[in-house]
Amino acid sequence: MSKQPESKAGTAEEVVPECPDCGKPLPLCICDSIEPIESRISLLILQHPQEQDRALGTARLTALHFKDAVVKIGLSWPSLSKALGRPVHDPSRWAVLYLGSAKVSELETDRDIVAINRKGEVEPNQRAILGDIEGIVLLDGTWSQAKALWWRNAWMLKCQRVILGPERPSRYGKLRKEPRRDGLSTIEAAGMLLAGLEKRPDIADTLNVSFERLLARYLDVQAEMPELAPKPKKKDYRRRKRA
Repeated sequence: MSKQPESKAGTAEEVVPECPDCGKPLPLCICDSIEPIESRISLLILQHPQEQDRALGTARLTALHFKDAVVKIGLSWPSLSKALGRPVHDPSRWAVLYLGSAKVSELETDRDIVAINRKGEVEPNQRAILGDIEGIVLLDGTWSQAKALWWRNAWMLKCQRVILGPERPSRYGKLRKEPRRDGLSTIEAAGMLLAGLEKRPDIADTLNVSFERLLARYLDVQAEMPELAPKPKKKDYRRRKRA
């Protein structure tokens, strides 16, 4: 009889079971405390396929709060309707949050949610434009991943681009560094947008409480379960400067 290959103890990483709803490792799952939110504005979250921070990512957690919320993973879709999975008759009534190089602090406005045109300029009639929004598209991923999603989906130019000027930086703090102060987590951005567009601060309050609960849970378990820590990003050696 041929010998079976011997298994080496400790060579394989222990697999932590995931929640089927939020996708979080079970020690980080907070689904039992999610508070449903009634909202008139639809939500579409497009997640870059390489955004794999299952511990601290918030796309699915955000969507679980709403009945009319969709999360899609991929790089490109032929239209907003295809991405959403249902017909959209007027894409201009959908807002896409994409900061890019635009900053609210550099624009002549006192608003924290700003509609801008293709040149990055403040649109006239802000109140009318933002008051007519019926859906929001959020890009979930790192800054470079969000940029890739923006450029690979030309139909987004038919939507209304918006940017945010939050009063405070992301609650991620030192857990996940953002290159800019106005860079928020998906759940924080959704809360700020929906609360502002619907004039309902309770939406932001509910989403922020969930996010804070996730962060607190993460801090509680990370010492005992280091395998939940986000993997460091690999360096892209193709971007080295020429000698």
